[in-house]
Amino acid sequence: MTQTSNRFFDEIGRLMNDAAGAAQGVKREVDQVMRNQAERILRELDVVKREEFDAVKDMARLAREENETLKARISALEAKLGIAPGTPG
Repeated sequence: MTQTSNRFFDEIGRLMNDAAGAAQGVKREVDQVMRNQAERILRELDVVKREEFDAVKDMARLAREENETLKARISALEAKLGIAPGTPG
């Protein structure tokens, strides 16, 4: 009776182990499908990647800084020439 009982519990343990392995496989598969779907949706929405956004943001910041520098130079030149700022000329 004890040997039959042990065999029974061994089989139950093996079934539970197999079920856990199958569940992990299903989870990996679902994760992969969800990831692929999310990537497809983002591609269709034409969403910008973070790296691209940061690069454009840096370019805009540099352009603003350069614009401010050029405005200061123009103002200095206008003052030197005696031209009122903003006067065409």
